[in-house]
Amino acid sequence: MVIGAVLGTTALGVVWHPRDKAFEPKAELTPGTLAEKPRRPITLLVIGSDSDQLGDVSNGAAPAGPANADALLLIRIDPKGPLQVLNLPRELAVTLPGSRQPLALGDLFRRGGVALTAGAVRELTGLQPPRPDRYLVLPRSALRDLINGLGGLELDPPRTMRYEDKAQKLKIDLQGGLQDLGGAQVEQLVRFQDKGLAETGRRLNHQLVETALRERLRQPQQLAKLAYLLQMLQGKVDTNLSSRETLSLLAAGLDSDRPIQFASLPLDPAKPSHGKLRQLSSTATLPLWNDN
Repeated sequence: MVIGAVLGTTALGVVWHPRDKAFEPKAELTPGTLAEKPRRPITLLVIGSDSDQLGDVSNGAAPAGPANADALLLIRIDPKGPLQVLNLPRELAVTLPGSRQPLALGDLFRRGGVALTAGAVRELTGLQPPRPDRYLVLPRSALRDLINGLGGLELDPPRTMRYEDKAQKLKIDLQGGLQDLGGAQVEQLVRFQDKGLAETGRRLNHQLVETALRERLRQPQQLAKLAYLLQMLQGKVDTNLSSRETLSLLAAGLDSDRPIQFASLPLDPAKPSHGKLRQLSSTATLPLWNDN
């Protein structure tokens, strides 16, 4: 009987190979296991360009010309704290050294690129050099590709949004209510400007997208795509982040159930002498950004 059992076991070993490790249960991929987190808080400047692609001669917007910053964000990724996002108003009036006329903060990207924009943001918020630590320039096509690569986003536009501008070939047609939006529709949402809320309304729409994007990225099936998505976006965005650093920041920024902490700069009402530009509130005190 013993000999028969041994022979039987041997025969089973011939018929059924040892268990393939590929079929063994694998640990679920989570933000915490994505990569090693940074050892200190990192501040990232995100510039949403109004051009469709990097290097476009014209932004295709109105008025046409070189790319401007259509959205400006300071993101603070703290491995031990919540994800913080400061929405910087592109209509904020800034004055360059040697210039008497104020300019819009969003126009600085066209005049001096990332360096000039980062310098102005540093002075406005009270950040100490070398903050912001890293930057990311995201043109419209890269935003669409990212959203489509994630299979879209679940969003809840607060109202029906319709607008058409034939000069810049822009048509916005979105229904209000909870729905799945693809890349082109998300682009419409972030570009829509309510006549009553103006730029403030746009920034609220941006917050909707930022929150939905973070929630989608936290899903295990999306985390598994990140290496592919980063490779896909190479050459479509401008950044001084390496792939390793990007994964590290994502690990810290996504590994928390706490909601994003949004903040905004206090602004005075627009003055007729400044047109649509607005000034930083006289009651604002530096620093405007937690850099500890």
